[in-house]
Amino acid sequence: MAGFSIVAMAAVGAIAAPGSALAATYPTWDELQAAKASTAAGAAAVQQITALIAQLETNVEVTRAEAERRTDELIEAQQKFDDAVMRADQIQAQAEASAAEAATAESNAGQVAAQLYRAGTGDVGVNLFLDAGDAAATDKLLAKLGSMEKMVERTSAVYNQAQEKQNAARALADQAQVARAEREKLRIAAEEALVAAQAAQAAAEKALAESQAKKIELDQQLKFLQDTEAKTAAAYQEGERIRKEEEARRRAEEARRQAEAIRNGSPGAVSGSGWAKPAAGGITGSYGPRAPICSGGCSGSFHYAVDIGTGCSAPIYAANSGIVRYAGWSGTYGNYVQIDHGGGVWTGYAHIRPGGTFVGSGQWVEAGQNIASSGTTGASTGCHLHFEVYIGGSRIDPYPFMADRGVRLG
Repeated sequence: MAGFSIVAMAAVGAIAAPGSALAATYPTWDELQAAKASTAAGAAAVQQITALIAQLETNVEVTRAEAERRTDELIEAQQKFDDAVMRADQIQAQAEASAAEAATAESNAGQVAAQLYRAGTGDVGVNLFLDAGDAAATDKLLAKLGSMEKMVERTSAVYNQAQEKQNAARALADQAQVARAEREKLRIAAEEALVAAQAAQAAAEKALAESQAKKIELDQQLKFLQDTEAKTAAAYQEGERIRKEEEARRRAEEARRQAEAIRNGSPGAVSGSGWAKPAAGGITGSYGPRAPICSGGCSGSFHYAVDIGTGCSAPIYAANSGIVRYAGWSGTYGNYVQIDHGGGVWTGYAHIRPGGTFVGSGQWVEAGQNIASSGTTGASTGCHLHFEVYIGGSRIDPYPFMADRGVRLG
């Protein structure tokens, strides 16, 4: 980036901090080499570089805070949607059961009516007239009338019960319709929250990338200006080159070890169904209701995932091929990755260690690919993988889902 005139800046004595790191104008090494020969210019350069470093750090913190706020909103929106799905399913099941009961009650009422009709066949008045002189026949007929009266009472009770069942079924059907409408609203809200979280995360990653890239050089420039020895800018730049080469070598070695782990371990090995076990370790937390284990962000007492006790820094593998929907910080999830496998199926991987995310949003990954390294970031009490499976945007029990695909978790 083109530099400013440090000498001229020192002459007027005004050093303005940049409005943002992205708009900042950074000094060149040639300018610093010239400025070091002048006490005033050197002091001005030191002050300017210090301000630039501070601005970079502020920019990272601001964008990171916004990303965290957006991902907290995403988690809350997802939780509300999942709870709404559960409520809608429960009401729908109740409505279907009530409708079945109403149908049974209606059938029973029809049977009683038919029985009453058969019992009352013939003209009772005529029979009484013809049998007027026969006391036994009269008693028999009166008994029949008493039985009919009881049957009429029973029929009325059965019909009333059938009506009550039908009313209950209609009320539950209406409630189920309302619940489905609310569920759809919350699904849309969750999708919108994801888009906002993705944008905020991308901005945070961009700010961090610039900060890391420029801060290293600014730190070296600051050391150069403050060093009383007659070292050249070239010497500092050579040291930085060596450091970067060492970092690249370390990353290559880590990638080699990760690939070796995939080849030698069953976790990450792709089954005939195309699905892979996401991590090694026993199940330490099952899908289902449980008491909250954290505060300041934990909502509800239902665990929408399976926890796998991986230990720290263990490899985490993509359960299937797909596109990364999200990769970054996500509130109580800590560092988090979510993958879209197509057909409305997603998987999620939470509590990844700092620096342990190896994929980015929009990236294609293969089944069994080492996408991350386990940790205990976010609301976690120990290193483990919080593994989720989504169908149609709502989380389901991963254990039977994976078992149906020939993959046993734990």
